[in-house]
Amino acid sequence: MKTVDDAGLEQRLVELETRLAFQEHALAELSEALAEARLERMRSDELMRAVLADLRGLRGALYADPASEPPPPHY
Repeated sequence: MKTVDDAGLEQRLVELETRLAFQEHALAELSEALAEARLERMRSDELMRAVLADLRGLRGALYADPASEPPPPHY
């Protein structure tokens, strides 16, 4: 025979288990989103390094001959 206290405790336990399940699910989703964001950042970092390397190469090729360097803006 269940008493009023037992029914209240059981209801609280069910509520806590429900909250825990929800929080575990939310934590898993956040973890997945963080992993995806880290991968995207790694891709962006790689792309930025490649673009900077290309820019350095273009600058080097453009200004390899000092005579081909344009005059300063005040001329």
